[in-house]
Amino acid sequence: MRTGVVWLIVGSALLATGCAVPKPAPEGPPPLDETAFNLRMDRLQNQLTQQCNETASLQQRQLDQQEVFTADVREVGSLLRLLRDDVQQLDAQNQESIVVREECNVENDLLENKTLLGRNEWVGLPSIGTYLKAQVDSGANTSSLSAREITPFERDGEDWVRFKLALNEDDVVVESVRDEWIEAPIERRVRIVQASGEESRLVISLLLTLGPLSENVEFTLSDRSHLDYPVLLGRRFLLDISIIDVAETYRFDRPEFPGGEPADQAADDEAADSDDSEE
Repeated sequence: MRTGVVWLIVGSALLATGCAVPKPAPEGPPPLDETAFNLRMDRLQNQLTQQCNETASLQQRQLDQQEVFTADVREVGSLLRLLRDDVQQLDAQNQESIVVREECNVENDLLENKTLLGRNEWVGLPSIGTYLKAQVDSGANTSSLSAREITPFERDGEDWVRFKLALNEDDVVVESVRDEWIEAPIERRVRIVQASGEESRLVISLLLTLGPLSENVEFTLSDRSHLDYPVLLGRRFLLDISIIDVAETYRFDRPEFPGGEPADQAADDEAADSDDSEE
């Protein structure tokens, strides 16, 4: 009886003084062992890697879209320059007499004022100072010039390109320009789709002579040294000015340039051609 009274008195005193018996602390999560820790770190690393890959993929898509947009803008600018040139030529024709190209000796009225070309012809490039063999191919859209070491650069805020002719030892050329650097402003870029895939090529404009024709022609630059002809003339060149007779070759004399061979010595070079089609 006395013991119970004593404990009652002690409990009352503790409550009166604001003291309480401390409760035991709740148990926390058990510590991680080495295997569980490594698993968590692997999951975290995989999550970070996935996020980085998604970010890199998004950035690449944005860069691809920007490149396509830039190419389209440059192409529009090139077309506008060509349109300006056409307007200037029309103005000049209104002031000067019009020179009519040599007409084909045919009876069909649809072929009047068009020059008849063979499947292969000699062309002259006055700005480069050489003649080259060309294949005339209506199946190709844009003409092509064989080039190597193609190096774009900027000049006075405009895009230019520097390159050398890509020729093999059998190609006929004015030897002094075989390894010379050639520079020209970039007109635009085109996407070329082939069996091996898609690629982007630079386009330049050069003055070309072929028999009675003298035209500024747009060329894509690509290495054609593995083919039979360093120049390919496509539909854009042929349009409205010429037609092809595939049974004939070299209907016009080879143009002459300083350092080159005379035109009357071209027969041996022409006879070396094969009948194989290259494209």
